[in-house]
Amino acid sequence: MRLTENNKVSDNLDYHLKNQIFLTENVFRPNSNKFFQLINEVRDLYNRNLIRLNEKELDIVESDLGKKVKLTNGEEIHLEVPMINESEYQGKDVSLNKPKTGGPKKWYVYVKNPSTGKIKKVSYGSPDMSANWNDTGARKSFAARHRCDKKKDKTKAGYWACRAHKDFGKNVPGRFW
Repeated sequence: MRLTENNKVSDNLDYHLKNQIFLTENVFRPNSNKFFQLINEVRDLYNRNLIRLNEKELDIVESDLGKKVKLTNGEEIHLEVPMINESEYQGKDVSLNKPKTGGPKKWYVYVKNPSTGKIKKVSYGSPDMSANWNDTGARKSFAARHRCDKKKDKTKAGYWACRAHKDFGKNVPGRFW
C-alpha cells in the first residue's frame, strides 16, 4: 500500500503505511470490527484513486469482504466473512470461491448468490480449448475480447474465466487488463 497524495488517514492505516504492512497482513484479529474498518478505509481510498495497492490487496478491496449490510430483522452483518463449512450445495458441504477442475466444462466454482443467499455452481472454460496464459498477446486479446475489466459479478462464468490464470496457471503474472 502506498498513498498517492498526502491525505488524512486513521491511526490504524497510518501504522500500516509507516511500517510497510500490507493489507493482506492486517494486524487486527480477523473478522474484528477494526479488521473490517481498515479494509473499508483502504477500499474508500482506492475508489477515490488515493492509494496504490498490490495484486492481492486489490483482490481484497474489489471483493465484498467487510462491507456491512442490514438484514430485514435489523441486524447488521459483514459480507464474505470466511467460515469453516461455509455452505451446502445439493446436500454436500462445499467451499465457496475456490475454483476446481472438472465437470461439464473445464472448471467450476461454488458461489453464494447475494440476492437469494443460495449456493450456485458456476461452470466455465471450454474443455476443447487450451489456455495460453504464458503468451502475453493471447492474454491481452482474451481480456479485451471478454471485457475482463468490467467483470465484477462472481455468480457469472465470465468473472471466473477472466481470473482463471491466477487459479490454474503456473508462473503467470497477475492481471493483464
